[in-house]
Amino acid sequence: MTEQALTLDLDGVMDKAALMDRCARDLELPEWFGRNWDALADSLTELSALPESGALVVVVRNWQPYAKARPEEWEIALEVFSSGVARVPGLSVLLALGGSSK
Repeated sequence: MTEQALTLDLDGVMDKAALMDRCARDLELPEWFGRNWDALADSLTELSALPESGALVVVVRNWQPYAKARPEEWEIALEVFSSGVARVPGLSVLLALGGSSK
């Protein structure tokens, strides 16, 4: 089984617009990505990095400040990530609990 990993680094992200921009950049989402919750959910099912046969691990780092600043948005983000994992075999989204990678 082939496994690839992407890092979604939320360092400095403090609102939904910044989260969507960071998702677009770090997850290499297509130009047409609409930067809203529905578009993020749809994009998770079509990640270009997802191997045809294998697994993709998305590691979310530095998420705690955003979760604290915008708890309602963070809950929606978690629902979107959970939905993507449920719909896409081989996709995992992991929350890094450690410190910054800096």
